[in-house]
Amino acid sequence: MALERIPALIREEGGISRASDPQMIKDIQSAVSIPVMAKVRIGHFAEAQILQALEVDFIDESEVLTPADEHNHIWKHDFTVPFVCGCRNLGEALRRLGEGAAMIRTKGEAGSGNIVEAVRHMRQVQSDIKKLTVMDQDELMAGSKNMGAPFALVQQVAKLGKLPVPNFAAGGIATPADASLMMQLGAETVFVGSGIFMSEDPAPRAKAIVEAVTYYKDPKKLVEISTGLQSAMKGLDMSEIPEEERLQERGW
Repeated sequence: MALERIPALIREEGGISRASDPQMIKDIQSAVSIPVMAKVRIGHFAEAQILQALEVDFIDESEVLTPADEHNHIWKHDFTVPFVCGCRNLGEALRRLGEGAAMIRTKGEAGSGNIVEAVRHMRQVQSDIKKLTVMDQDELMAGSKNMGAPFALVQQVAKLGKLPVPNFAAGGIATPADASLMMQLGAETVFVGSGIFMSEDPAPRAKAIVEAVTYYKDPKKLVEISTGLQSAMKGLDMSEIPEEERLQERGW
């Protein structure tokens, strides 16, 4: 992920947070062989056009940056580069898919170092999906209305018993155990929290979290992976973050 400031610093320093400098993204692309993802503000399709011209591999329409449009998300069908978008529940996920998102991530609370909101959002999405799987067609139509989601996608999720695209977990994942927890709750993979850069051992911690995604069902392996790491980022209790300052509240 190409970022000028990690979410924890965005929260701490305040101000308007925008898409990254194109030169910084070019430098990252030149330095690495892995896919490069970059963030744009919610609704800022011009930033997305620039990132597509830069040939980034993925775009994250992110609540971490200051929203550019309070009413509209980007119409992602106009782009060839795949988008990932955040959600707190199934309705939000399906609205983003209706706009053309290729991947979904549960929002959590970025920059908090606290896994509780990621857990809440993943459990909510999974609960919403389970409810759809036992509904009749007339109930699905009512469910579509209540969620504000496209009916065809509601029908598809009810049939599949899962989202039709990969569902990542994000926001507050700071330890290998956090990654294992989210995988066991139904995530198909995780975004390693950028808060690792606020820890005492960013590189070993990132490697350990990646390994935890592979071995998330193997407690003995998780012991090995987790042993010897230094302190994670301090993190914030949700009571310390006023509701109006919670990044997850951005977007709809």
